[in-house]
Amino acid sequence: MRQPISFPDNNVSIFGLGYVGLTLGVAMADAGFRVHGVEIRQQVLDLLVRGEPHFYEPRLKEKLQRVIKEGAFTFSRLLPKDFRTNVYIITVGTPLGADGGVLLDGIRNAATEVAAHMGDDALVILRSTVTVGTARSVVMPALQDSGRLFDLAVCPERTLEGRALIELRELPQIIGADTPEIRDRCARIFGVLTHTTVRLSSLEAAELTKLIDNTYRDVMFGFANEVARICSHCGLSALEVIRAGSYGYARTNVASPGPVGGPCLEKDAHLLIESARGMGIELNMAAAGRTINERQPAETMKLLRERCAATPGFPAEPVITVAGLAFKGAPPTDDLRGTMARPIISAVRAEFPRAIVRGYDPLVSAAAARAAFDIETVPDLGQAFDGANIVIFANNHYELQRMDVAAFAQRMRVPGFVYDYWNLHDDVDSAMPTAVSYIGLGAEKFWAGP
Repeated sequence: MRQPISFPDNNVSIFGLGYVGLTLGVAMADAGFRVHGVEIRQQVLDLLVRGEPHFYEPRLKEKLQRVIKEGAFTFSRLLPKDFRTNVYIITVGTPLGADGGVLLDGIRNAATEVAAHMGDDALVILRSTVTVGTARSVVMPALQDSGRLFDLAVCPERTLEGRALIELRELPQIIGADTPEIRDRCARIFGVLTHTTVRLSSLEAAELTKLIDNTYRDVMFGFANEVARICSHCGLSALEVIRAGSYGYARTNVASPGPVGGPCLEKDAHLLIESARGMGIELNMAAAGRTINERQPAETMKLLRERCAATPGFPAEPVITVAGLAFKGAPPTDDLRGTMARPIISAVRAEFPRAIVRGYDPLVSAAAARAAFDIETVPDLGQAFDGANIVIFANNHYELQRMDVAAFAQRMRVPGFVYDYWNLHDDVDSAMPTAVSYIGLGAEKFWAGP
């Protein structure tokens, strides 16, 4: 049974019950806080009424149902006037617009609603991922218009999907605020969840820390994909080269190549670049990494089409299955935000315009796939291979990692190809059935061609 928090900031309101807000709200309610979530999407609220989260996350459903039953977690479209709280956490989404710039309307709206509700001594925490300066230039003025006294902090979310409830307890919490007193206040709240907090000297320092963390990873993966590009074009295996250089040599730690997307990595580099441009600075390395990662689907599918065109008997109207539609597979998720399956499917259609394209994912529903990609899905892994000329592994779900790909490939049409963006089965080539080839990213020309 939960033990209620006894200090004054024990009632918390969370604005935005997307992935960040709902996992945080449930974790805080489970830890003893009284939490009320505000969410404008009616379909999300309808699911919550039934105790159902609108996305997959291990153990979330069970915890959600428990804290709702105990009265520790409530939710509505607007914050009730009778919900007495001094803590307001903003977790609304910050998508990119058509021009590539971040859209902050949700932040403004949430800050305005907080200002209308809060009294003196409120603590407002911005947890959304934003450009540097957003807390001070967007949130703070909206709060100041209320005429109330308040504390403002930036405490960015850094959890990994599939491990959110675990990492909310384990990861150090970044806290950025202008005074030690505000930082101490936030540390007391988050200290209920995690043993470690990292206190930064300003709002901007915390905003920038989040962007740098994810942009670093984006650039690191971009370099690995640059290695794959050169190996793809000169008849070498990127995986072989990378492993050889790293083996027993601690100064080299190149990542494995693969698709780079998701709600953070595909966005945060753009936010960092936008932040820097507002200061008159061009971040060339960050921009280059993002460019490499974004052009990968078009380049790789062009190489695959060339390989197919050079293969006698390959049909003009192939059946192509894209397996692994969520933005990542390990830890598993059904999240389609920023998934590289979207540009991969677009590139497949561009290079194979007469193909029948279908999808498969262990967690993504047929309706979600249809809405996101305009494709039909098959219900199991065996049918993903049945009658296919090409099967593409677009994420690294455990099911794709653990399968006997050579056995499943026997269900394909010939000539056929298994194209693996993640090199999950790089040692399988000799076991593949006749006329079905396994190709890993970064080894597209690693073969004795005509």
